[in-house]
Amino acid sequence: MEDGESSGLREVASRLTAPGKGILASDESTGTIGKRLEKAGLQNNEEIRKAYREQFYTAGIGCSISGAILFKETLAQNSSQDIPFVDCLTRQAVLPGIKVDQGLAPLEGCEGETSTRGLESLEAECRAYRKQGARFCKWRAALRIGDSTPSQKAIDVNAQQLAQYAAIAQACDLVPIVEPEILIDGDYDIHRSSSVSQEVFQACVAQLWRHNVDLEATLLKPMMVMPGADASSKASPEDVAQATLDVLRRCIPPAIPGVMFLSGGLSEEEATVYLDSINKLALQQESRHWALSFSFGRALQASVLKLWVAEREGNAPAGKSKEMASAIAAANAAASLGQYVGPHPSITSGGASLRETYRGWRTDV
Repeated sequence: MEDGESSGLREVASRLTAPGKGILASDESTGTIGKRLEKAGLQNNEEIRKAYREQFYTAGIGCSISGAILFKETLAQNSSQDIPFVDCLTRQAVLPGIKVDQGLAPLEGCEGETSTRGLESLEAECRAYRKQGARFCKWRAALRIGDSTPSQKAIDVNAQQLAQYAAIAQACDLVPIVEPEILIDGDYDIHRSSSVSQEVFQACVAQLWRHNVDLEATLLKPMMVMPGADASSKASPEDVAQATLDVLRRCIPPAIPGVMFLSGGLSEEEATVYLDSINKLALQQESRHWALSFSFGRALQASVLKLWVAEREGNAPAGKSKEMASAIAAANAAASLGQYVGPHPSITSGGASLRETYRGWRTDV
């Protein structure tokens, strides 16, 4: 990579990790978002999907959101005002991103484990997405904790694929978000989560080095270190914060500018509280070597979808869903600075404007 190209990508990475901002992960595939829409009583068609996503892209989220990951369908769509979604975002200083992997596939010889599809066509697609206005991209690997998983083969294959993807993305002038997700499904405890996370992250970083990926133009999107969803022993936000920071310190070079956590099945409130605890502890311990922020999907969207459906049915005031989108983004922006205070927007009802309620958490809004 030429020095000029590297400098440009690092500038994008710096914008994505700006203090007090995070990333909206609105890159659900047609099938995934369809399940949520159908559960809410809506049809899964392009017009409905576009109208729903417009609630976020035109909600005035630029005060709290630095980038939005789009699905390939959305990257080419226009708003109801016939403004390209890419322009809706950039006018708010929100960088458009794109999901580039093609989903999971069974990993040969490893029952129940997966690798990720899409490397064969990745370069051509990345170049096309860049021409459409994307500035960064995301590739997801998923590893499951069980009695004998993840296997060493699964760890190695997924780490290598993530590094290959990152190198291709940077060659196509896109900042890569590397997502080695440790699935929350299972009954493992926080110690097992720590051990597996450390092994997975170390393998990923090693492969990034081997593939000559510019770490200063790369972001990491992991799950916070916590017990599995079915574990008998739960962990406090403080325990999650300590375990997560311990693993990051052991594995992630300070050259990587940002760790943008995924919410991975957490509730909206849990995701915010855990993120806030991580940042509070990092500040206390003077160990905030990276931006510690968010790249949430459902944890930024669940309440917005409910309100949007209510608006369509005439059971909520027009604009309330956009207000909620802005408020939840602001709550997580505050958490990324260790400045969150409750109650969470998702459990607030009535009263003052949600946007005004959470405006005070950011001094520059």
